[in-house]
Amino acid sequence: MRRPDDLDVVRESYDRVADTYVEMVATTALGDIRRQPCLRAAMDVFADAVAARGPVLDVGCGPGTVTAYLAGRGLDVSGVDLSPRMIENARRLHPTCRFAVASSTDLELAESSLGGVVAWWSLFNLPRDVLPPVVASLGRALVPGGQLIMGMHVGDEDLVRTEAYGGVPVRWTTYQWRPEQLVDLVEGAGLEPVAEVRLAPSGQLGPLVVLVARRPG
Repeated sequence: MRRPDDLDVVRESYDRVADTYVEMVATTALGDIRRQPCLRAAMDVFADAVAARGPVLDVGCGPGTVTAYLAGRGLDVSGVDLSPRMIENARRLHPTCRFAVASSTDLELAESSLGGVVAWWSLFNLPRDVLPPVVASLGRALVPGGQLIMGMHVGDEDLVRTEAYGGVPVRWTTYQWRPEQLVDLVEGAGLEPVAEVRLAPSGQLGPLVVLVARRPG
């Protein structure tokens, strides 16, 4: 799988923004699904569907908010993130959960080893030629009937960011996708779309989409 050219720059950016992001999650609804009914409902349906199918991996877990939420629902879940500082925060905030530093492009996942995969607004920095093989690798890791839940920014443009979360300097690209493109992508990975939730623009965020897909069988 191709390593994104800007991987190290993106990692450094998330290390810089990690502490500010954690503070924003603690004081606002940003990143906290408990305060966002539509997103919480989507995650609850996913959790119910995969609860008896095996371990769940939260890819790009950030400070572990979703990982901890799923663990609280009784799932066998662990999280990985590109940013060491994000993982430091995740371990501090959720000491009973399991976390590791890893890029989505470097995961070595055994086939049919996971009941579920979470990619909660964590893959939008992947270039357009890198995302499909990453999704395919995550799909192969699912057991038959296992599910992938993915959140993405909706749009037609690639947005180059130079600051984020209150003006912290960053360097990354937000690749936006149309929902129908994401459906084609997961179908190309051998998965079946089972649910789609579209969210209208809110605050500083543009339109969003949550897509759920399952491995047939």
